[in-house]
Amino acid sequence: MPGRLLRGLWQRWRRYKYRFVPWIALNLNHNPRTVRYVPEESKDKVISDEDVLGTLLKVFQALFINDFNKQSDILTMLPETVKSKYHDLLSVQHPRVKLLEYRHQQQNIFKPEEILYKTLGFSVARATSSLISAGKGVFVTRGLVPKGAVVAMYPGTVYQKYEPIFFQSIGNPFIFRCLDGVLIDGNDKGISKVVYRSCNGRDQLGPLKMSDSTWLTSEICNPLAVGQYVNNCSNDRAANVCYQEFDVPAVFPLELKQYLPNIAYSCDKQSPLRCVILVALRDIKQGEELFSNYYTIVS
Repeated sequence: MPGRLLRGLWQRWRRYKYRFVPWIALNLNHNPRTVRYVPEESKDKVISDEDVLGTLLKVFQALFINDFNKQSDILTMLPETVKSKYHDLLSVQHPRVKLLEYRHQQQNIFKPEEILYKTLGFSVARATSSLISAGKGVFVTRGLVPKGAVVAMYPGTVYQKYEPIFFQSIGNPFIFRCLDGVLIDGNDKGISKVVYRSCNGRDQLGPLKMSDSTWLTSEICNPLAVGQYVNNCSNDRAANVCYQEFDVPAVFPLELKQYLPNIAYSCDKQSPLRCVILVALRDIKQGEELFSNYYTIVS
C-alpha cells in the first residue's frame, strides 16, 4: 500500500513539477530546452495578432458554412452586408447550388476536424500521450503543421487577477497564467465546467452564442480547442509549440463568436476577451505529439 501511494505521488510530481517555481529556478541550467526566451519588445508574440486573427476567421468561417443549415436563426439577425458575404462564399464553394436550396440539400456535413484539414492542411486531436503517466496528449492526426501556424487554442473561463478562482483551482492542473496575471481555467470537469456553462448561458443573446461550450463534451465544434491537453516538453522531448496570448478585437464577427472556446468570468465589457493560442515552433509531421513550454522567460 505505501508503495502504491509513493508511486502515485511521484507520478503527480513528474506531471506538475514544471509549474513549481523552486524547481524551475533550480533546473534552468539543466533543462534549457524547456525555456522559451522572448525578447521584451516582442511582448510574447511569435506571430502577429493579424496572422492569428486571420487564421481564426478562416477556420471559423469554414465551420460556419459547414453548419449553415443550423444557422438560420442567426442569419435573420445579421445585417444584409454580412448575409451577402456568406452568399458569396457559398456561391464560390457550391456554384451550382442556390443559397436557399443549400440548406435543404446539404447532407454530407463534414466533421470539424475534416474542416480544419481542408482549411489549414492539418488536423489535431486528443489521444493517449506518448509520455508515461501523462494521461491525454494532443497529436497531429493528419497533414503537416507548418512553422508559425496556429495549431490549437487553450479553452476555458478567463479570470482577471482580482476575481475569485480559489475553489476552482484546488487540485486543478489546467489553470494557465498569462504574463499579466490573467488566468484561464481549462478544466472540463467539476466546478470549472459548471462555472463555464453558467457564464456561457449568461452571455447568450437569443440564438447568438458568445462562446463555444462544446469543448466540455466529446463532440467538439471547434477542433482547435484542445490546447489544455498539450503536455510539457522535457530533456528528450523538445517543445514544438509555444503559447501566445491574443485579445479578441471588438470588430470580431458576432456570428463567429460561437466558436470561441473562452468566456470572461465577469460581465465586465471594458476588457477584451483574452485567448491563448499555440503556435508551431517548427514543421510538425503527422503522428507527432505536441509539446509546449509551461513557462516563458522574458529577457
